[in-house]
Amino acid sequence: MNFANEVWVFIEQRDGKPADVSFELLCKGHKLAESMNGLLKAIVIGDDAEGIAKQTFTYGADEALLIQDPSLKHYRTIPYSRILNKLVEKHIPRIVLFGATVIGRDLAPRVASHTRSGLTADCTDLKVSDVKYLKKDFNNLLLQIRPAFGGNIIATIITPDVQTQMATVREGVMELSPIDNHPKENITKIEYEPDPLDEVVSIIEQHREDNKVNLKAAPIIVAGGYGLGTKENFRLIEELAHTIGGEVAGSRAAVDAGFVSPERQVGQTGVTVRPKLYIAIGISGAIQHRAGMQESNKIIAINIDPDAPIFEVAHYGIVGDATEIIPMFIDVFKHKLK
Repeated sequence: MNFANEVWVFIEQRDGKPADVSFELLCKGHKLAESMNGLLKAIVIGDDAEGIAKQTFTYGADEALLIQDPSLKHYRTIPYSRILNKLVEKHIPRIVLFGATVIGRDLAPRVASHTRSGLTADCTDLKVSDVKYLKKDFNNLLLQIRPAFGGNIIATIITPDVQTQMATVREGVMELSPIDNHPKENITKIEYEPDPLDEVVSIIEQHREDNKVNLKAAPIIVAGGYGLGTKENFRLIEELAHTIGGEVAGSRAAVDAGFVSPERQVGQTGVTVRPKLYIAIGISGAIQHRAGMQESNKIIAINIDPDAPIFEVAHYGIVGDATEIIPMFIDVFKHKLK
């Protein structure tokens, strides 16, 4: 196949502020590029975005492709996808990564469809490997790893018959770790070529409300699951979190049951977290939930079922009734440890 040995990361920005997930993907892309002896390139589209392009080198980019124009200040589907389509068609990178955000989920499938590239959504891990498939050898295939079949299995997806492989990844899944000896700044400015179709859709007003809950930044998280049984029992989670200075979270089943609000959901379809301490109470530990918390520094699991999958990733496990154990936790902290 005639492709460039390169990993590209689309750098998402809003009002001149880059998205954390884009820098997380640069860190992962740096490792992928190293494993295939290739280059990592950041794709920056916006207005007056040279400052963002410069930031990408801190996270391992070898080169930043910069396309800027006042009309590109805000994301719009048609011009952004047209620009990226042309770049992918011209250079044929081996891998292109997007954040699984509102913007990334709109842009990635359009580029993949236009360029006939493979695309897997919401990956929890990415690797590069040589693969033998149907008696054929394929070099530098992207292993796109994610839960499948309702979270019952972890699937490794490959797209061997395409030149460019694409994936989207949720915020917080990949570790954000700046590169110590990062490459020198190498910004390639590409002239923006307007098209009448770009103006088919124009932005009149934007209304956004930032999430008031920031689980990603919490050093301690106390998460409850459907195993607690009732919303009244779930209040024990809130009491424990308040006592030890942690944030409240929940599994998808707890959210669906109305025990906790959706913005506090941890897992593949919620938030991915890496706190210093994660206490999982009444959570069975399905693959989709573990994907969102298994990188926590220390994990304590409390569950009445000794065979619950959550114990496979827990550093400390307690088998028992949470409604009896949590009050003991609170009592010990209040009267003996504090």
